[in-house]
Amino acid sequence: MADAVGSIDMPDAQDEAPESDKKTRKGGKRAKKGPLKRLAVFYRQIVAELRKVVWPTRNQLTTYTSVVIVFVIVMIGLVTVIDFGLNKAAKYVFG
Repeated sequence: MADAVGSIDMPDAQDEAPESDKKTRKGGKRAKKGPLKRLAVFYRQIVAELRKVVWPTRNQLTTYTSVVIVFVIVMIGLVTVIDFGLNKAAKYVFG
């Protein structure tokens, strides 16, 4: 069965590059740079990505933090009540 792109047994013609286009390069672009230069580029990219981040304001951060703390307290209470109930049920059943 062939789909719109082609079959697995017969690859498309554009997938195969001629032998003259295949150059044997060792490592591609990375081979030209030393490890310290690559590390410097990596850190520059990190700083560039962090500048794109939309950081929350102090008011938003306080709101988010309080919501998380309240949620955790509610979940602790819920788990405590369920644990207490299961403990009483187990003592009632098993004596």
